[in-house]
Amino acid sequence: MTTAFDPIDLSGLRLPNRIAMAPMTRSRAYGPGNSPTASTAAYYAQRAGAGLIISEGVQPSAVGQGYPDTPGLHSEEQVAAWREVTDAVHAEGGRIFAQLMHAGRIGHPDLLPGDLVNVAPSPVAAAGTIYTHEGPQDFVTPRELTDAEVVETIGEFVSAARNAIAAGFDGVELHGANGYLIQQFLAPNTNVRTDRWGGSDEARARFAAEVVKAVAAEIGAGRTALRISPANGYNDISEPAPEATYTALVRELEPLGLAYLHILEGAPDHRELTLTLRKLFGGTVVLNAATDGPTGPDALALIEDGTADLLSYGALFLANPDLPQRLATGGPFNAPDPATFFGGDDKGYLDYPALDAAAVVA
Repeated sequence: MTTAFDPIDLSGLRLPNRIAMAPMTRSRAYGPGNSPTASTAAYYAQRAGAGLIISEGVQPSAVGQGYPDTPGLHSEEQVAAWREVTDAVHAEGGRIFAQLMHAGRIGHPDLLPGDLVNVAPSPVAAAGTIYTHEGPQDFVTPRELTDAEVVETIGEFVSAARNAIAAGFDGVELHGANGYLIQQFLAPNTNVRTDRWGGSDEARARFAAEVVKAVAAEIGAGRTALRISPANGYNDISEPAPEATYTALVRELEPLGLAYLHILEGAPDHRELTLTLRKLFGGTVVLNAATDGPTGPDALALIEDGTADLLSYGALFLANPDLPQRLATGGPFNAPDPATFFGGDDKGYLDYPALDAAAVVA
């Protein structure tokens, strides 16, 4: 029987276990031009015992930024700063993918340089507010991307993927979940286009597929992955009948030989669609499982029964830098402090203790 503590080959990258660190925005890119810092390097190096680290969302372009103090991969100084992070992770024996995240309509012009404004597949504003340095502000109506700009945006993902490899990442995960730009193209309430990028299930899936194909062509399919969250209502997404769109997308991607497909379940009753997509994809599947409470040791059974090949843990990994060791022993587990999730100093970032304090990278 396969367990979460068995190794797995990820397109030639050997992972010592099947426990992944999920991507988590921390809003601490305080370096020049939204670059990571020495604290960022220490944070990820502390968690190098993960089978795979997936970085926080990294904007592929300036207009892709959605939150304060999130990092990019679109300038030379950002690439150089990320190289310090990947070097630190690799020195501890870890493996790390960069998650490329274009926020699309989720953000505010006050977070963008110059006269840039938020863009999206359609001029449909999200309900709610966004935190900025000036405090909470209402989401704005984004500017609809032209056909030529959609193609340019695909190119921005490609450029950022190239930068990720130059920065020493082992691969990239494209963020097609949680209501950001790629999912905005997938969802019928945020994509009301009638051109080749919308108007049918297949057309709404086209942008996601073209981004993945273009990035895979640039850096290799074995270093390219995609994260999706079908029917997840986060960030005012509505996908009442997601199966047709997502099966069309996965069928398009299955022949490519991607590193993995990362499925984020929005609710426990989404498991049937998860299993359908797993069967269609055929390759390695990483699952961020929907559970009744915080995901803990009980979820490891999803590896044993074949539901997934790897499990990704979010808040529990944030609070437990040695999470694979703790899961293997059944705990104890540090409790995450939500007050320190976003922004701030090293409190709640670097000071969660490991079981063996000497194993913590300070």
